[in-house]
Amino acid sequence: MTLRTLGQSDLKITPLGIGAWAMGGGDWKFAWGPQDDAQSVAAIHAALDRGLNWIDTAAVYGLGHSESVVARALQGLAKRPYVFTKCSLVWDDSGIITHNLQAASIRKEAEASLKRLQLDTIDLYQIHWAAHGGKPEGEAPGSVEEALAEMLKLQTEGKIRHIGVSNFNAAQMQRALGAAPIVSLQPPYSLLATDVEASILPFALEHHVGVIVYSPMSSGLLSGAMTRERIAAFPADDWRRRNPKFQEPLLSRNLQLVETLRAIGRRHNATPGEIAIAWTLHNPAVTGAIVGVRSAEQVSGISGAAEITLNAEDLQEIEQNRNLWK
Repeated sequence: MTLRTLGQSDLKITPLGIGAWAMGGGDWKFAWGPQDDAQSVAAIHAALDRGLNWIDTAAVYGLGHSESVVARALQGLAKRPYVFTKCSLVWDDSGIITHNLQAASIRKEAEASLKRLQLDTIDLYQIHWAAHGGKPEGEAPGSVEEALAEMLKLQTEGKIRHIGVSNFNAAQMQRALGAAPIVSLQPPYSLLATDVEASILPFALEHHVGVIVYSPMSSGLLSGAMTRERIAAFPADDWRRRNPKFQEPLLSRNLQLVETLRAIGRRHNATPGEIAIAWTLHNPAVTGAIVGVRSAEQVSGISGAAEITLNAEDLQEIEQNRNLWK
């Protein structure tokens, strides 16, 4: 795969990265249901074999479990991929998740992530949220500026290489850039989540901030493998059961879009999911897309996205379908 420079850093990343959210397993607030660790490791290895060179995880995924699974997958590799993780969401012994931007909390999280990942340094350390859980910024202890100041110290100490942010709006990114050298932003972006096109992606492009988007297939909804029956059978702890995109009246519309992607995919010998991912990569602000995989088999349905160039006909067909919803 062609490598792209992430923002103003020395990280040369593939257009696709491995998403490890679901690898956190079940029994926590934002779980995707039970997940077999061996399948997660196999998925990571399959993606690396296809040429992907970075993994994105977070401390909170599975309350630390995702990072431990990533560490297991890295053992014995001749060359390890870049590892990106996140901070600011913490949990107590009962699994209650809270938001904390205090310096001491950020440092404690970084040390714990390094231990779980079995690494000496984290390639990209990202503030997961400036504000979380529908609460306004300032409700959580600490501040973005306090967190970034501590991350700069961690960078000086060699514990992290680069600093990024996730789920920030343009105003929050502006402030962050005044406090630290921010190399990347991680926003949600897909055909079903385009709000970031208004100001966030243009800001990142103008200020040379790299963008690695998450949920480019809208949490699997646009993969081409999602059916009403599969959705109905989601485990009780799969957070997507609560997502309106997986419920009527939106579900019928969304599955109709999948059929449009499937038709375009036939012209490119690609899956609907690969077309959905390629659409996000078409945006000039986007450096890479984080693609969650839970098995080696799933990797084959997404890895071709980086090689797809959507033409004017493809883009017009997608846009016409989107206009039907407005």
